[in-house]
Amino acid sequence: MITVTGASGQLASLLLQELADRKAPALGGSRTPAEGQRHLDFDDPAGLDLAGVPTLVMVSAGAAEDDLVVARHRALLEAAVRDGVVHVIYTSLTGAGDHLGFALAHRATERLVRDSGLGWTILRNGLYAELFGALLTWTPDGVESAFGGGALAAVARADLAAAAAVVAADPTAHTGRTYDLVGTPVTADDVAERLGVAHRSIGLAEYRARTLADEALLPFQPPMLASIATAVRHGFLGDSGPDLARLLDRPPADAAAVAAATAAALRGRRNAG
Repeated sequence: MITVTGASGQLASLLLQELADRKAPALGGSRTPAEGQRHLDFDDPAGLDLAGVPTLVMVSAGAAEDDLVVARHRALLEAAVRDGVVHVIYTSLTGAGDHLGFALAHRATERLVRDSGLGWTILRNGLYAELFGALLTWTPDGVESAFGGGALAAVARADLAAAAAVVAADPTAHTGRTYDLVGTPVTADDVAERLGVAHRSIGLAEYRARTLADEALLPFQPPMLASIATAVRHGFLGDSGPDLARLLDRPPADAAAVAAATAAALRGRRNAG
């Protein structure tokens, strides 16, 4: 039985559907599990139960400061070792993202995974095409961003879920492998063209000021967002690679189209509100 953590999240939900489509027995785990799912609360190490789980897909427990994220991952890995898990698959961050504000927790977790004594596979996921679209800000004249003319090798979330399903369905074939799952480079101008609007580039200082003033963001999030903006703007996240297409056995989805669809949907929701 494959267990997928973070079952209430978008990536894990898509992965569970992919596994169901492949007739691979799988179960979701969550702090707030739905019916038929396993209760997994990373903040309650003593309560973690992975008995009977040969393959564990550990979807990164982000949305927190690094120390808390790494502590959660360590607790889960210790439970995996204790309870006899055979293979762990970790959804990490693309190697090109080492300078991003949220890279450290991923690299620290990769070290924990490799040192665990378990069979392992690391999926270094590129940034979501959906995120790229969501980070464009709508204005009366079109969209704006701090990305400048820089490109992002963005990936549709569904493609990352499909690649993870390939690995989870046959983990022994991928033991000890690290895959860099990035897509085709796309710019904010590309997305704006799909939307049929203009793209205006703003400076990083203006972008940082906006994020710092956004009361909906948690304290650690503005520097993370600024790090994405400057990395894209200066060409550090635009290189493509072969791993994703090889695992999928097909070309990845059109990242510009996915990003544009996300941006368009968000505009509709804001207008409706």
